[in-house]
Amino acid sequence: MDPLPGLVAQHACERLITDFVHRLDLGEPASVAELFTEDGSWEWPPPGDGRRIEGRQALRAYFGSRPADRLSRRLMSNVLVTVTGRTTARAVSYFSTYRVDGYAGGMVPAGPPVQVGHYEDTFRRVDDSWLIASRTLRLPFAGDTPTVS
Repeated sequence: MDPLPGLVAQHACERLITDFVHRLDLGEPASVAELFTEDGSWEWPPPGDGRRIEGRQALRAYFGSRPADRLSRRLMSNVLVTVTGRTTARAVSYFSTYRVDGYAGGMVPAGPPVQVGHYEDTFRRVDDSWLIASRTLRLPFAGDTPTVS
């Protein structure tokens, strides 16, 4: 069996994981919806708040509602993609989120991350593109988002 298609799929899924956080932190947050399938979902099941967002339009509205004065940086690590079929894959990846609200420019004093957790993703190839079919947030470490004084 030719390993190349599996490696291409793995790389495409890893790229989606990274692209997601880049768009949230450095780009247009609403554009993360483009990384999902039309019926894609993002959820934070209990013990989180039970939030579940389904469909590309709802995802665009949800991520687009992020406060305009929020500064964030997410660090991704321990990305493990498993290709499960010709058009399917899954992954687990760890993240740490540094975030403040009320940002007006300049440098902010460093503090601890406000979140440390992991994502559980499923991916699906649609036509010739890999997309996120579902993303589940697992958040064992969390705190309040500080506001810049």
